[in-house]
Amino acid sequence: MQPIQMVDLTTQYERIRPAMDQAMLDVVRSGLYINGEAVAALTEDLRLYTGAKYVIPCANGTDALQIALMALDLHAGDEVIVPAFTYAASAEAIALLQLTPVLVDVDPKTFNIDVRKIEKAISSKTRAIIPVHLFGQTADMEPLMEIAQKYHLYVIEDNAQSIGSIYTFSSGIQKQAGTVGDIGTLSFFPTKNLGCYGDGGAMLTDDESLAGRLRMIASHGQSQKYRHERIGCNSRLDTLQAAVLRVKLRHLASYVFARRKAASAYNAGLKTVSWIETPECLPASTHVYHQYTIKIKNGQRDNVQQYLKTQGIPSTVYYPLPLQEQPAFRNIVRTSCDLNETRAICQSVLSLPMHTELEDKQIAKIMEEIKNYKL
Repeated sequence: MQPIQMVDLTTQYERIRPAMDQAMLDVVRSGLYINGEAVAALTEDLRLYTGAKYVIPCANGTDALQIALMALDLHAGDEVIVPAFTYAASAEAIALLQLTPVLVDVDPKTFNIDVRKIEKAISSKTRAIIPVHLFGQTADMEPLMEIAQKYHLYVIEDNAQSIGSIYTFSSGIQKQAGTVGDIGTLSFFPTKNLGCYGDGGAMLTDDESLAGRLRMIASHGQSQKYRHERIGCNSRLDTLQAAVLRVKLRHLASYVFARRKAASAYNAGLKTVSWIETPECLPASTHVYHQYTIKIKNGQRDNVQQYLKTQGIPSTVYYPLPLQEQPAFRNIVRTSCDLNETRAICQSVLSLPMHTELEDKQIAKIMEEIKNYKL
């Protein structure tokens, strides 16, 4: 049995090496490293895959969030609602533009923003909501969109971790994660379900006017070469990464299948372990398992993690410190509730190995060692 890894990108590459090598070689031979043919082709591939009318590639997922906020023409001091349990980039993009992150607690079962608590966080300064589709499933978008429409708020979906997840509305209409709100953002960081071999990102929207603004901002605010209509930034997806993503996108369905298979095996193996809570799925959302994250009861998380390490089993804590307790955010965020669920989650979550190359015997080994642990 191969050593167990949190993510195994090397074996994944070996499975698709001929197509991947050819795609990268074609770019090198073309000499078009910026805005080459693969960028436009990927843009169309993603448009067809997601169902979004407009796809605007950019340099990374954090840029995607910042550009999305810039396109809304918000003003310093405006407030943007964001879940307290998320990676810092979700709130960082808000703060970089001198906007105020307003933290809302999360659902302890799905780890996503608790929609029931959003209205209490809205003030006269609130302009937007950023739901983060964490670990592979969407936030509960139907009631969230109803709130946004009621208060005339923009919605930017942080979909860095859940490309391919499907949300089903009560009417039966289904939409891809990232295509429900005004703008959706994607990250193609290497470990993501659709990851490149460096950094990359994209923005999705159905609004033609917003698409134009996003495109300009990502290219120094240019409407055409050397004509700068807005203050923008330099955020390009390079041609090599676009070529990599085009190859991987063709395999994304099989990658999701492999992740769901691994998650099903974890669920079956852990259901009898009384001190573990397995992840729950929102009924309206499919889960693509960017992470398989459990909760360890009785304050034993760190001890369990250390034990697994001694047995050659890696694990990771996403995320150990709530945003409101991070030094960079402590004095700039606003909160509207106690955020107790987020604090409890940060002290109990543990993510087990999850990737497309997990073998049945590796999962069996992980299950065996977890069950061998004695509280």
